Amino acid sequence: MSQPRPALLLAILLAAACGASPAGAQGPELLRIIGQDKQFVVQTPNGPFTITRTLTACAPVKGFLQPLVPVPGVRPVAEIEVLSALNDPDTMVIDMRDEDDPLEATIPNSYHIPFNELEDRMDEMGCTRKSKGKWNCAKARQIVAFCNGPVCPQSPAGIASMVRAGFPVTHISYYRGGMMDWEALGLTTVIGNRPSRK
Repeated sequence: MSQPRPALLLAILLAAACGASPAGAQGPELLRIIGQDKQFVVQTPNGPFTITRTLTACAPVKGFLQPLVPVPGVRPVAEIEVLSALNDPDTMVIDMRDEDDPLEATIPNSYHIPFNELEDRMDEMGCTRKSKGKWNCAKARQIVAFCNGPVCPQSPAGIASMVRAGFPVTHISYYRGGMMDWEALGLTTVIGNRPSRK
């Protein structure tokens, strides 16, 4: 009888870990899926089937599912586009998580502007202030926005506030996978690395 290959064994262990969820006396805590809903009912040939969501080792973030396009006109991107953007001098990859998260691990060469500060810091992205809350973004840089991952509402909220303040939607890309996908794919992270603006 042959021994399992190390890669196969690792895949089996990872699948087992990802399927495990923390269980309490009442069972695992049900999390929001879309908006406030904690369940989604699928009509199958055998009748209704309820999909729920719980924390697992592979899905450790509460939040709720975010759309692939958080604001009409925003371009969704994946890891290959993020990697290319990291070397583009005209593009800023922005970690929009709140203050503490990016200090633990973030994408190398990304900037940190928390989602709730974006509207006041658009000068860092090439805009000039016209009046309180309004910006002239004729010379805005391209940005790639990310936060914790597919269930994190921080970068979608930040994108929406930027667009309301006058940032051109055509200059915004959204990496919905965020840190959850980046780390799940084994891509390098750094602690507190922030490039300086020239």
